[in-house]
Amino acid sequence: MTVSFKSAVLPLALALSLGLSSVASATALTENFDQGVPADWTVKNLSTSAGLTSWFQGNQDIFAAQSGAANSYLAANFNSGADVSNLSTWLILPTSSYSNGDTLSFFTRTDLIDSLPDNLEVRFSQTGGTDVGASDSSVGTFTTLLLAINPSLQAGAYPAEWTRYSVTLNGLTGATTGAFAFRYTVSGSGPLGTNGDYIGIDTVQITAVPEPETWLLMGAGLGLVGWMRKRKSRAAQA
Repeated sequence: MTVSFKSAVLPLALALSLGLSSVASATALTENFDQGVPADWTVKNLSTSAGLTSWFQGNQDIFAAQSGAANSYLAANFNSGADVSNLSTWLILPTSSYSNGDTLSFFTRTDLIDSLPDNLEVRFSQTGGTDVGASDSSVGTFTTLLLAINPSLQAGAYPAEWTRYSVTLNGLTGATTGAFAFRYTVSGSGPLGTNGDYIGIDTVQITAVPEPETWLLMGAGLGLVGWMRKRKSRAAQA
């Protein structure tokens, strides 16, 4: 009876593919905000005296999106608060499984014309969900601050052209259920305040890295495929 190793290798490759996907970390994501705030993202405005806006579809008359249609980005501005307010306006991504090395990247900018200072934080919760507390100073379970853009609120320090930022998770003890969040936080803002203008974010991407188990599976799979090819070659020569 003639044995064909080709038919055995294909199911093995398929099994390895399924195995790799089962041990991958975070779900890869690219969001360009063509339809505004995604349905599975959460917006919370905890500003003191919350105002008229939170996170909303970008205004192309202020500036155009980093890519795609001119208004295909998300924005937040001083109207998150009323009168004089401390802004704390959250944009929370869906809960997923994350591991060390997973990366979040995005583009952001402010209005070139106005130099009122803005500040944006990127935070991470190691439990996931949407618990950000109940006041403008609270962060709930989002205690890990990964990035702050202009936290000292210096006029003109927030980028006035689309600029890419990237943060990478580390220090996690294995696969962790968690969530990223953007927080537009500016003190002394609002329509009567002296801080806070208008910012946009665009092209948010999550890039997952394979877990160590993935590399082990890949190495084992490639080794087995190589052994089977050798065996086939020897059988042909016999």
